Amino acid sequence: MAVAVSAPAAADPLAFAPVDRPGPELTVPAEELAKSVTCTANAADATEDVVLFVPGTTLTPTQNFGWNWFRALDLLGRPYCAVTEPDQAMSDAQVSAEYVVNAIRYVHRISGRKVDILGHSQGGTEPRFALRFWPDLRPMVDDYVAFGATNHGSVVINAMCPPVLGCAPALWQQTLNSDYVRAMNSGQETFPGISYTAIYTRTDEFVQPNLDGRGTTSLHGGGGQITNVALQDVCPADVAGEHLAIGTYDPTAYAIAMDALDHPGPADPARIPREACGHLFMPGVDPVRFATDYAALAGVVGEQLALHSRVPAEPPLKSYVYAAG
Repeated sequence: MAVAVSAPAAADPLAFAPVDRPGPELTVPAEELAKSVTCTANAADATEDVVLFVPGTTLTPTQNFGWNWFRALDLLGRPYCAVTEPDQAMSDAQVSAEYVVNAIRYVHRISGRKVDILGHSQGGTEPRFALRFWPDLRPMVDDYVAFGATNHGSVVINAMCPPVLGCAPALWQQTLNSDYVRAMNSGQETFPGISYTAIYTRTDEFVQPNLDGRGTTSLHGGGGQITNVALQDVCPADVAGEHLAIGTYDPTAYAIAMDALDHPGPADPARIPREACGHLFMPGVDPVRFATDYAALAGVVGEQLALHSRVPAEPPLKSYVYAAG
């Protein structure tokens, strides 16, 4: 009697790569990557973990962090580095992620310490994309702290990318459920050994939905320790939290982030001193220059969004994100 033998099922060509597959070689020239990382002198042979700053869309590290976070850590004597991404993080985020891959490896190598990542907006997604597709980075990272990250895309950005006009590549990649977002979150969202603190504000005008811990910024599952926390969870009366503010001058966001950096594991909102709610600015911000500094920041963002060249669709995913390679 003949016996029917089933053919093996064909592999799904669109399935994403296993989370433990070694990452690809970097395509950005080594000399370009070398120029993209700057560090304080005390980052070499550091006695504590080094903070790596990753700026948001439209911004350089100095524009995003130079008038606030850099000054705050200088006051504390803490070592830090920053990575400058090409085209002010407006072009393909997959390429920008290579700069982050190089930066994590470099900071870990020169310091001999684990790296604490602080990213604002898109600066929170590129480190996660790097950790997803370059697994050698995971033992090098201690804390991941993000302010208003577009971890699952934002429906607001969909409205900024109309079919007729299009938008910048990195904006396409931050739309709700974009190919880039789905690839970044494939397999698992977090990794064991890394502490994740995802800070958001319910009144974010760019990154939505973000009304609770099920919103776009929040992370779930995968094995890493996770704290998803809204500014309003710590300071209920904080209804003025803006997308730019959360990563640049908000004192509550600063207090949450520093709690993560100063303790094992992610931030614990119960440890945040209530007096943080009464401050106007985080340490490092000059109250006299604040209006000028913030206006300059908003001006750069507005100019980049208005004048940057537009493309009609999201950049295609690189072959390495797929199981088929």
